[in-house]
Amino acid sequence: MSAPYASDPDRARGRRVQEDESAFRSAFQRDRDRIIHASAFRRLKHKTQVFVEHEGDYYRTRLTHSIEVGQVARTIAGALGLNDCLTAAVALAHDLGHPPFGHTGEDALHVLMAPYGGFDHNAQAIKIVTALERHYADFDGLNLTWESLEGIAKHNGPVTGDLPYALADYTALHDLELHTHASAEAQVAALSDDIAYNNHDLHDGLRAGLIDEAAMCALPVVRDAFADVDRRYPRLDPVRRLHEGLRRVFGAMVSDVIDTSRALLETSGARDVADVRHLGRPVVRFSDPMWADLQVIRKFLFENMYRAPPVMEKREEVTQVIHDLFPVFLNDPSLLPERWQRDVAQANGDETQLARMVCDYVSGMTDRFAFQAHARLIG
Repeated sequence: MSAPYASDPDRARGRRVQEDESAFRSAFQRDRDRIIHASAFRRLKHKTQVFVEHEGDYYRTRLTHSIEVGQVARTIAGALGLNDCLTAAVALAHDLGHPPFGHTGEDALHVLMAPYGGFDHNAQAIKIVTALERHYADFDGLNLTWESLEGIAKHNGPVTGDLPYALADYTALHDLELHTHASAEAQVAALSDDIAYNNHDLHDGLRAGLIDEAAMCALPVVRDAFADVDRRYPRLDPVRRLHEGLRRVFGAMVSDVIDTSRALLETSGARDVADVRHLGRPVVRFSDPMWADLQVIRKFLFENMYRAPPVMEKREEVTQVIHDLFPVFLNDPSLLPERWQRDVAQANGDETQLARMVCDYVSGMTDRFAFQAHARLIG
């Protein structure tokens, strides 16, 4: 049964381009399905999560990460009586704007784009789903509902101050009310991202040999999870022990968010989704003790994995790839694919427009395509 503060697809605020809705799918189901079928979603298969895509078939990529976020989000949404299709749509789309090489690529593009408005992967996701996906006859983008666009734009909270240009350009046409919090569904998607990466980055770090298992098992939350496994299964083989331990870590985070958020929602006084947006505070969150424990885990991951020497060496390499590619295309836009040339002509030599176009192209590359383009154009 849906909670009163859940988003209702039958009362959705519409799409920018009016369409007849499906006879057998809700508006939010349709959004979710369009995201899954988007070319930008498929490209996440070959985009870095932590490890560059070609470094191993076992490690998470942006695609597998997004799928895991979607699974966690649907579980939490169901427990809280929220709309799981809207939650899944936001969760699956939350990383669509990531360039090749993950946050390293984002940092490089932000530096290169500083004279032209910078780069922000959340804003780029909005640009992808509203303009850059060009498959439909009647509109550019995916023509998602207002609720899905709102969730993608501000799942991490209100967006105020100087807006990234990609977000400012769209909201000038379609007000996403960036000053308020998003729906509870979008808030669930944001917390599910935290849950997924805190868990799977420990797993991938162990697999890569960057994390010491004994040190990991001394961490808060992790310590209790593995102690429970050892108590129940004292002679379990190491592979099964690792899986059982980390799935308990996963479960502890999910349960904490459900219990904490259920209490916050019940005492919030919110009678509908509009009330959730205007409370002035999030209603989906970790408890304070769990949040404190996760900061310890996050610090451990930064020190032992995200800033490990092999990872940092690869970061330097891929940063150079982006820094080499961007000026090549900016100085000679004729190198962009044929389907981009109409937009190049319309830019009429405007450097900012051309730079933003090159940014769209480079940020859409996969890791492997960026390496291939670099080898072809730079050598």
